[in-house]
Amino acid sequence: MTSRYVPYATTPTRLLAQLISDLVVIAWTTVWVLVGMAVHSAVATIAEFGRQVEGGANGIAGNLDSAGDGAHKLPLIGDALSKPLAAAGDAARDIAGAGANLNSTASWLAWLLALAVAAPPILALAMPWLFLRIRFFRRKWTAVTLSSTVAGEQLLALRALANRPLAKLAAITPDPVGAWRNLDPIAIRGLAALELRAAGVRVRRLRE
Repeated sequence: MTSRYVPYATTPTRLLAQLISDLVVIAWTTVWVLVGMAVHSAVATIAEFGRQVEGGANGIAGNLDSAGDGAHKLPLIGDALSKPLAAAGDAARDIAGAGANLNSTASWLAWLLALAVAAPPILALAMPWLFLRIRFFRRKWTAVTLSSTVAGEQLLALRALANRPLAKLAAITPDPVGAWRNLDPIAIRGLAALELRAAGVRVRRLRE
């Protein structure tokens, strides 16, 4: 596998900058994931309270129903005792239903708030980072692919003439434009190397 398949520069300075940016993105994402988890945990305590209310109220309702059934069997006063117990049991079940609704709402809200808190800052940093990394990879892929052919090498040299500083061009040859027009192989390799280095590729040899 050649370096064109790796989404990192092979020039030391740019590679270091990319690794640092990766660490910053990872650290930033980790921090906000932890913040989101903390928000989720805080709101989830309300859901836990709702579950406890539901369980406790259902237990009370069951006990009241049992007591009502027992009271109903008593002679003379059975009906009078069982009715308020049954009503209390229904009220307990209403409370259990409210607890279940609180549990469901708080559980959904915990995830929604966690995402609302963590996602925007993560995306605000990760999206530009991803865009720049993809753009770099495409540029590097194109440059390395072009450098593997004579015509591509000439095109890289032409781009260097248009994009690189004059001092760097003059360091390759006193007449870079004339050398390119005359297809001077040494000058063209030097100019292409300038463009490759600008694309983050450390030049050892221009053809594979």
